[in-house]
Amino acid sequence: MAKITAHTFNFLTDLAQNNDRDWFTENKPRYDQSHKEMYTFGEQLISKMNEFDSISTPSGKKSLYRIYRDVRFSKNKDPYKTHMGIWMNTNHGNNNGPGYYIHIEKGNSFFAGGMYGPENDDLRKIRKEIAFFYEDLEAILGEAKFKKVYSGLNVTETNSLKNGPKDFEKDHPAISFLKLKSFVCIHKFDDSELTKPNFVKDTAAKLILLKPLLEFLNRGLFTD
Repeated sequence: MAKITAHTFNFLTDLAQNNDRDWFTENKPRYDQSHKEMYTFGEQLISKMNEFDSISTPSGKKSLYRIYRDVRFSKNKDPYKTHMGIWMNTNHGNNNGPGYYIHIEKGNSFFAGGMYGPENDDLRKIRKEIAFFYEDLEAILGEAKFKKVYSGLNVTETNSLKNGPKDFEKDHPAISFLKLKSFVCIHKFDDSELTKPNFVKDTAAKLILLKPLLEFLNRGLFTD
């Protein structure tokens, strides 16, 4: 079984302290080794996840986010990310949709699932689904096995409106859900877990608990 080794964490730690193109070019072989570790891990995780769900991301290489940052509209001009991420999409249509995510960063590793930052049209569809079928969502988030791993939908100041969206009643029983702009559940884990031989299997078992949430979100996106 593929695993992420100390090499990748050491590379990311050094990159955080030397985030410039000259250093990266000089250390490109180290990056290439980390990149290979990540997409091999992604390949095996996709294979395992496909035993339980239908992943539209075709390969480990396609699942791996680029390490190069888009700095065009950012005050932070560091050229490289100091983490690595794997994304497994469950939307077999043309648009981005709900899926599973693995985030590898020293001291801040986690896996997650749901839909982050949907476009306005998709956000309206999801909110409509919640407004009519919020009890289904509550049942998903309240399921016993789910609650052992996830504390619920992630809520932050930037992820939630102060007031409810204008198209819904302010006293709607699901107003806390309707205020959200992203619909994501997160589980943090210790970096040492990545080196365990059963990490792919164990991660898949925890990620698949998010499948009902992803199905709920996809239902809102694609059901008339």
